Amino acid sequence: MAIFYALCCLFFSALNDFVFKLFARRVRSRGMFVFWIGVVFLLVLIWLPKDPTASLSITLFWGLLSGIFSVTGNILLIEAMGMQSAGLCSTIYRLNLVLVVPGAIFLLGESLTMWQGLGIFAALGAILAFMPGKEERSGTGRHKLLGFYLVLLAAVLRACMGLSYKYAFMHGADKNTVTVLNAVLWIIGGLIYAVFWEKKICFRDLGVLKYGALSGLLVSAIVFFMAAMLHVPDSAASIVLPIAQMSFLLTFLMGVFFLKEQVSKRKIAALACGGVAILLLMA
Repeated sequence: MAIFYALCCLFFSALNDFVFKLFARRVRSRGMFVFWIGVVFLLVLIWLPKDPTASLSITLFWGLLSGIFSVTGNILLIEAMGMQSAGLCSTIYRLNLVLVVPGAIFLLGESLTMWQGLGIFAALGAILAFMPGKEERSGTGRHKLLGFYLVLLAAVLRACMGLSYKYAFMHGADKNTVTVLNAVLWIIGGLIYAVFWEKKICFRDLGVLKYGALSGLLVSAIVFFMAAMLHVPDSAASIVLPIAQMSFLLTFLMGVFFLKEQVSKRKIAALACGGVAILLLMA
């Protein structure tokens, strides 16, 4: 079942990344967008049953910590989407497995095979292929360069979120309560970002509300299936998490067909490296 849950996570992740890109194409409040995602996220998941035998302290600590990783990483991803293509952002963000696999080894005691080691190098190759060229390191291109580095940081936080989930569930945390706490952090984080960074709060923007509601449903599905796949006994984080990250392939195709994003040899090479990385990490 862990593999099935991972595939569900893949599908909803691809759709949500595309929604992020659609939203980020215009100047709109990212903070309020994240706030509405959190509200829907909370309303969907708060009804899930709680495990009375779970450790309350472990659940609270890791639920809040993973929530901080989640909301911060996604805000950075949304900002990056406004500067770079959906395909590039989604690929780099989902290749956070470069950190997930070593993290699962050192923090969770999982083992690394030769194929997984090669997979890490392939993933690094994908990121290097997406590295901005000289024209993007000067002048107006610096906007795209900033987007590249923002999504790199977002990927690091995404890896931290996945590993914190697995660690929490291994030590007795309640998976449903953890996801609810994540939703609460999205609400708080969105408001903080709107107040202190964007310096504006508006609850009446129907466009932001509609995008937030749609993305909230998708994020709920993503987090639910991620928690479910990691909660399956004996599921290896170094296997199921990489499968869920393959969503970048679908997001890239949607960006090309629906948004007419450019396809270059470097992007094709990056996607190829990313696909090979996933297959090797699954070996």
